Amino acid sequence: MTYLQAILLGALQGLTEFLPVSSSGHLALLQDRFGIGEVPLLFDVLLHIATLGVVVIVFREKILQLVKGFYRILRREPFAEQEETKRLIVVLVISTVCTGILAVPLKPWVEQASPKLISLSFILTALILLFAGTRKGHRTYRELTIVDGVFIGIAQGVGVLPGISRSGITISAGLLRKLERSAAGEYSFLLSIPAILGALVLTLKDAAFLEAHVSPTVMLAGMGAAFATGYFALKLLLKTVRGGHLGWFALYLIPLGVIGIVFL
Repeated sequence: MTYLQAILLGALQGLTEFLPVSSSGHLALLQDRFGIGEVPLLFDVLLHIATLGVVVIVFREKILQLVKGFYRILRREPFAEQEETKRLIVVLVISTVCTGILAVPLKPWVEQASPKLISLSFILTALILLFAGTRKGHRTYRELTIVDGVFIGIAQGVGVLPGISRSGITISAGLLRKLERSAAGEYSFLLSIPAILGALVLTLKDAAFLEAHVSPTVMLAGMGAAFATGYFALKLLLKTVRGGHLGWFALYLIPLGVIGIVFL
């Protein structure tokens, strides 16, 4: 793998991991159309670590609040945001469990998805964004329920399918549950943390992880590209969600899906 390839793959990962356009769908189509081989496992892991780092940095204050709150709850220490923090932690756990229950059985579909099916999924993602993107809810974390956790968790489980955007479908699910736009966006990426960590753990179990034949400096270049573009993409997406313009991404996904159906 060359520096240019690593940087391009890193940039693709960073942009599509956060923008609601499906990173797995884009990679699958590139592999099919241009004959790109499998991404080296270690390199793939490092790209995901880079994008995970973006989430942690952007939402560091909320993550720190949750960690401190969880510690205080365990020690039975009362604090100002106790009810909201406890509710958010519980609902995040519920969403994560629902994601795992659904995502594991869907794995065979992920591995066998055809280019046309992925292209149809791009269009489905676009329709979801158009339907939910302009919703303006009023509910805060203090009003989260078990139903919210299950609904958004199922949405994230469906998001493992190539062509279905994880960020797009989970933010849309939050908006459909009438969460505030900023809360729907933030919740989606807080929920992505255990999902990414779980995927990394499963990946690391693969023995091929030890067989990386890519220069460390090349991999670092890819990580840097993923981090830089990912940070830009996440900030852009959050601004777009707050403005009620999530449907704008449909202008890209629908033509992409149609082209894929016709030519692939």
